[in-house]
Amino acid sequence: MNMIERYVERMMAESAPDRPLWNIEKIKEGKINGWNYIDGCMMIALLTLHRITGEERYYTFAERFLDHYVFEDGSLRGYKEADYNLDNICEGRVLFDLYRLSGKEKYRRAIDTLRGQLERQPRTHEGNFWHKQIYPNQVWLDGLYMAQVFYTRCTTELEDCAGYEDIHRQFMTVRERMYDPATGLYRHGYDASKTAFWADKETGLSANPWLRSLGWFSAALIDVTAEIAPGHEDFRNDMVAIAQDLAQRLLPYIDKNTSMLWQVPNQIGREGNYPETSGSAMAAYFYLKGARLGMLDASYAKVGAEIFGAICKRYLSETEGKLNLGGICLVAGLGPENNRRRDGSYEYYISEPIVENDAKGLAPFLMCYTELLQSGMADEVLAGLE
Repeated sequence: MNMIERYVERMMAESAPDRPLWNIEKIKEGKINGWNYIDGCMMIALLTLHRITGEERYYTFAERFLDHYVFEDGSLRGYKEADYNLDNICEGRVLFDLYRLSGKEKYRRAIDTLRGQLERQPRTHEGNFWHKQIYPNQVWLDGLYMAQVFYTRCTTELEDCAGYEDIHRQFMTVRERMYDPATGLYRHGYDASKTAFWADKETGLSANPWLRSLGWFSAALIDVTAEIAPGHEDFRNDMVAIAQDLAQRLLPYIDKNTSMLWQVPNQIGREGNYPETSGSAMAAYFYLKGARLGMLDASYAKVGAEIFGAICKRYLSETEGKLNLGGICLVAGLGPENNRRRDGSYEYYISEPIVENDAKGLAPFLMCYTELLQSGMADEVLAGLE
């Protein structure tokens, strides 16, 4: 058992459905755990590990975990549609796999529960989903990962591809509205009404790019494209073009000294800024999976592997026989109105807590590992860490 597998074993052994070790936000808040995207990211990683390695322990844990949250009628513990929170859609991706593997009808019903939210999700005047009910008219890069991968699986597997035009249009709107030609990156948020306190009054954009939001977006590009059925080449080609452009644009922001990307990616070395694990891991996943599937040039696999190795060297440490992954920004967002500290400024992004073992960093780190396994690069990369 290598060090990554030992790490996963520890996280599973010390976690229960109502108190997972990787959900640092809930631990800090002292709140009862409910259906949420942080657990969803971890379940996606574990089920991918099961698919790639064939190890039943990953599936057994994930199914037991999700069984706690999904009721027989398809309702979800702690979930409220009225929040219209795109984050709550993320974990829905695993329901397809659990339904196929377990045959439990409640997972199929839960897919319908979440699909119903998207059917009624408020939208901007351009047709993009609001990020949450409390963020009216706002599109965040995060939401493309949270909702669109599930949405694409629904329409591919259950709806004869009927939603592709909608999904395609939402990505193209983000490309048109949120891309910043000055940096080649995308801003974290966009307010279509241009009224949010953090939004530029002319463009509606937030003030800065944020690394993890770029990571969510890059992963969404690859994961959504991987789910597009044959025969929809216009959609696929546009997604691949955006991904190829982003892959190139990110390269200058990989710090030559650390081989990672930084919390505020276009301000490497500025006081308070730091190489950040979650966004770097998502970028590495983007490069590795994109290269494996032929969406990106094959040479990008090496880029992803180097970022993964750099994360390990800098932030994967062992204390008293327990591995921990550090350098993870706990959380960052924009607003709402009663939380003006979250204003999208440089000072805001570097002020959020930095933690260990949170699934927002751990899950994409493990997804990188699954890509290294599939590419045959895992042994070589891990050997270089010894």
